[in-house]
Amino acid sequence: MKKYIEIGLGNRWLVRTEFEREDGSEYEVKGWARPFRLESIYFRVWVGTSVLILDSKEGLKWHTKKRRSLKIIFGLKGH
Repeated sequence: MKKYIEIGLGNRWLVRTEFEREDGSEYEVKGWARPFRLESIYFRVWVGTSVLILDSKEGLKWHTKKRRSLKIIFGLKGH
């Protein structure tokens, strides 16, 4: 199971942990869930339908989404 710890503006909580199961389903909890083993660090800016992600492992990525949002997030990816 992958874990994403995110800190920033635009999510339901200022600090949250999102869990992604093998089947693709997700759920989130408030705060920092432990234990956590770090894989990469990322910074995500989502304005309108455009999402810019700077990831320490995967580099720079650009996505478009169907949903409109405004988010500025610092995140940790791991399990």
